[in-house]
Amino acid sequence: MIRRFRPYFSYLRAHRGLLIVAILCGIIAGVASGAGLPYMVKKVFPVIFAKDAVPLTAWELALITLWIPAVFLVRGVATYLNTYFIQLVGTRVLEAIRLDFFRKLQILPLSFFQKNSTGDLISRGLSDANQLQVTLTTVANEIIKSPASLLGSIGFVAYTAYTEQGVALVLVALAVVPLSVLPIRYIGKKLIKRAGRIQAELGGVTDIFSENLSATKEVRAFGLEARETTRFSRASQTLIRAQMKFMKYEKALTPLIEIISSAGIAFTLLYAYKVQLAQDTFITLITALYASYEPIKKLGSLNNELKRGIGALDRLEAVLQAPAAIVDDPAALPLPRATGELVFENVGFSYAASEPVLRDVSVRLPAGTVCALVGPSGAGKSTFANLVPRFFDPVAGRVTLDGHDLRQLRLADLRRAIAVVSQDPVLFNDTIFNNLLIARPAATVAEVEAAARAAFAHDFVTGFPEGYATVVGERGARLSGGQKQRLALARAFLRNAPVLILDEATSALDSESEAAIQLALKQLVVGKTVLIIAHRFSTIRDATKILVFDQGQIVADGTHAELHAGNALYRSLYDRQQGA
Repeated sequence: MIRRFRPYFSYLRAHRGLLIVAILCGIIAGVASGAGLPYMVKKVFPVIFAKDAVPLTAWELALITLWIPAVFLVRGVATYLNTYFIQLVGTRVLEAIRLDFFRKLQILPLSFFQKNSTGDLISRGLSDANQLQVTLTTVANEIIKSPASLLGSIGFVAYTAYTEQGVALVLVALAVVPLSVLPIRYIGKKLIKRAGRIQAELGGVTDIFSENLSATKEVRAFGLEARETTRFSRASQTLIRAQMKFMKYEKALTPLIEIISSAGIAFTLLYAYKVQLAQDTFITLITALYASYEPIKKLGSLNNELKRGIGALDRLEAVLQAPAAIVDDPAALPLPRATGELVFENVGFSYAASEPVLRDVSVRLPAGTVCALVGPSGAGKSTFANLVPRFFDPVAGRVTLDGHDLRQLRLADLRRAIAVVSQDPVLFNDTIFNNLLIARPAATVAEVEAAARAAFAHDFVTGFPEGYATVVGERGARLSGGQKQRLALARAFLRNAPVLILDEATSALDSESEAAIQLALKQLVVGKTVLIIAHRFSTIRDATKILVFDQGQIVADGTHAELHAGNALYRSLYDRQQGA
């Protein structure tokens, strides 16, 4: 079972110096407990309580009595250092695991996030990573510390029993130790399934939490407060039931081992009576035996910890080992300043094998083309545009930029050549200035302000008391929809990329702002290749080319006048919207 974690012990390797110190301290603490305490009972107590002993000098008495605090001092200091350094290593391991998890999320394709909920991914990156960290550090510590303590106490039992009564007492005293392993094996089998279930249920609770917090307006608008509370309560109760099923077995382990241990002590007591074993020898043996059962219990707990760790590891590996489909080819080429010519050659794409979204799409868009994508919902317009920045790769055919297959270009170079303005722009919980600066990190203050002016955002930004230093809140919560949209457009102005993708970029603006933005866009699109995903036909009046999509195919292309006169689908879509 430990082999399952072997690849992840590399996280510990970077801190092996601290880990070795922690383990050595653990061994010292284990030996002090397993052998030091029984030895103290054997050597100190008889000297103190013997009735016919020679009176001790003050110096001898001081040395003997100091043995007790000395043993506990060594044990206490070693235990403290062991715990502290293990926690230090564990914290650094947790940081590394979470960083790797987060780094992997940055390169996974968008299709991965369409299949996995945000809340569940958060749960994996936080609680599952924390569980893996606990398991790794616990295993690394206890796998040596507990056996050292066990061997120390058993060795002392065997030595004392053999010197007093020979092999027979050794066998009697240690006969019950192997029996203590039985509940560990039995309970371990019960726990392995329940451990993964707990992590999955925790992910479900986190998912509901995350979803509710992202839909606060809708919850209140539709009066869903009671429904959401009930939904969360049910998920929470399911989690609690899963946790209690795990606890039912996990917490039974220690009592079972102690019951078995007590039976072993009772059997040893019976044997001691039959062979007339001296009281001090018996007390020494019992102390050592009791000390041996403590590491057995810890090894049992370690087994339980491994089960929990496997459950967390399974969920983490679903992300850590997920294929990063959109990556740089080893022979990827640098992209010089692009002109913007886009060509789709027999492109096919599907999210699921049986449901094609694009079928045999071929079109050439010369540099400087302002192209509108029109069609019914689900016709493939957004997928067509998403292939350009390689949010997805085609399953058939290819897409080229300036004659280069997109898959043969460096991903960073390709995306620097593209600006995207989505219908629902996302602003980070940072200042307005920093939110604009992500479009071009090296831009000057004057360039950022010029971009904001071009997007008609400068006036409302300077109207805030803190101006461009205003923090916009989570997802831009402190701004209106129109303000967020104009800042997203300002990013595109600042990016000044040769390819521009507009996903209904003016949808959140009032008519006056939209008219101003349309004028600004006329300047922005000069010399650029522009894809406009059009839901409102008023946004495509400046398009030099219109592609009409239906059921994943381009069924017509041309200007507005040509399509309105010659294509029934386009005419029906346009007339229906104009009539509305």
